Order: sequence, then structure tokens, then C-alpha cells
Amino acid sequence: MDEDCRNCSDLCDARTNVVHGYGDVGADFLFVGSRPGPGADRTGVPFTGDDAGRRLQRILGALDLAASSPDADRPELDGAYLTYLTRCRHPDRGPTDEEVATCDPYLTADLRMINPEIIVPVGTRALRSVAAEHTTRDPAELDADDLHATTVRGRGFELVPMRALDDQTDAEAEAFVEYFAESVLGRDYRQTKGRSGAHD
Repeated sequence: MDEDCRNCSDLCDARTNVVHGYGDVGADFLFVGSRPGPGADRTGVPFTGDDAGRRLQRILGALDLAASSPDADRPELDGAYLTYLTRCRHPDRGPTDEEVATCDPYLTADLRMINPEIIVPVGTRALRSVAAEHTTRDPAELDADDLHATTVRGRGFELVPMRALDDQTDAEAEAFVEYFAESVLGRDYRQTKGRSGAHD
């Protein structure tokens, strides 16, 4: 992975770090957000260093996918891999469609390397982007707020959307943990791998 990527001129001077994927390369579960948060921009590690990152790390800990403190800048992950649609943060705006497209080879490389069983899109932007590639659903009809803690079947993967971390309540985080523990970890999710999009 390119630690000094210069592909998006508007982001190069705005970012602190290029934030590539991080975690267990043998993971069954890949969590993907739209862009690094302010903490990840500082630490260089996805979903760390700020309140949103700590929320996700607490969720991972509750699911026994993390063995470290939610405050860890380099969390100890087991079964989880963390990444983004885009690798650089602009402090004043979200990623453009062009920036997402430019970064897509990095996400594709993550998916090929990890080959997860389940993708967890964090937030609507991530959900729609992943769904466009891996389901037959109309991405414009998908909303992470509505689909939080549910399963969307797709081509080769199942998606378990999560509401954006900055917008989540504690009750919604608990609902996600409960759903994931019962409906994903509590069944043989591996049997779903390779299903066609006709099931979504």
C-alpha cells in the first residue's frame, strides 16, 4: 500500500496520514467506512483515536473481535479487518465520487486479500458503494439508518449494515452487538458465502 499516495490533489495537503486497511488478514468480518475520522487521520489506523473509533472498538470488544482497550491506537483484532472507501481525510467535507473511484483499487485489494465472509458497511455512503458492487439492489434505496443491524444478501458476501458511528446511540450499538452475536456469530454464516445476488 502506498503510504504517500498523491492521486487526489485536494486531499494530499489536507490529510495527516494515508489510512490503509488494518487488522486480522485472516478475518471473517470486514468493516468499511466512507473515510478516516479525525482520530484515524492522526493515528494512521482505521476507526481509532476519537469517539467514533472508540464506539466501534467497544462493539468489537463486545463481540470478542478485539482484545484491546477501546482507546488503543493499534487495536489487537481477531477475526476483524478495518478499512475505508477512501484513505485520506478532508477536514471540511466527505469524499467525492471521484475520490472514492480513485481509491477503489485499494478497497478491492483489501477484499481480495481478506476474502471476508461478511462485510459491515459503516454508514450509508459505505453501504451504497459496497452494495453497488456486491448486490443487485438499487444502492439509492439503501439507508444504513433503516438497515442497521440487519442482513442484506449479495453476490459472494452478506452485508450487515451499521449506522454511522457519530450518529449511533448506545442503544443502537447494543442492538448491533445483539443482532451480530445471534444472527451472524450464532449461526454458520460460512454457508452463505458464494451465493448469487438473486437471493438479495
